[in-house]
Amino acid sequence: MTVNVQSKGAQTRERILDVAQTSVLRKGFGGTSIDEILCEVGITKSGFFYHFRDKNDLAKGMLQRYLDTEWMIFDELFQQADALSEDPLHAFLIFLKLFADKMGDLPNGHPGCLAASYVYQDYLFNRDVRAMTTEGHRIWRRRFGERLAGIAEQYPPRVEIDLQDLADMLSAVADGGIILSKSLSDPQILPRQILQFRNYVKFVFLG
Repeated sequence: MTVNVQSKGAQTRERILDVAQTSVLRKGFGGTSIDEILCEVGITKSGFFYHFRDKNDLAKGMLQRYLDTEWMIFDELFQQADALSEDPLHAFLIFLKLFADKMGDLPNGHPGCLAASYVYQDYLFNRDVRAMTTEGHRIWRRRFGERLAGIAEQYPPRVEIDLQDLADMLSAVADGGIILSKSLSDPQILPRQILQFRNYVKFVFLG
């Protein structure tokens, strides 16, 4: 009996996060109200506050889940790439191809970057949420940077380049590709931009 209640509660929490994330990506955090989430999920205010203390707590929950999901995807793709090649450069190039293919397979394109939407409206969030957004980008920089540093040990860059900037470039390409894909109504822009970044990485390390 207890297990069923907990399972139902977890499902309700996930449903709240799903509805809230869809709304935030479509209208922004400021344009998303708790009342509309309650209506869509079909719960009372007390039901909402059982799961989240306030709207900022909801924002933290959404962002943490988003970051966890992003890195779960990246980890899976890196594992696939590493299984196909022990060479750090070739494995990274395989990862980028897998990443592009995954983004290209999304039926309606990428729904949007939650972290980026938070940055655009950072004045709406408390210090904890803003710090989490910043740390999320630092984690992306660090993890991509570690991969690029490993590549540089075996393949000294053929051009002068800051590896941290190159790591940031992947995040910039992904976020920019999402924006262009939505603005120009072409879901394939994002995967094409990832492949352009892949070509640049080959140029940097292979010439």
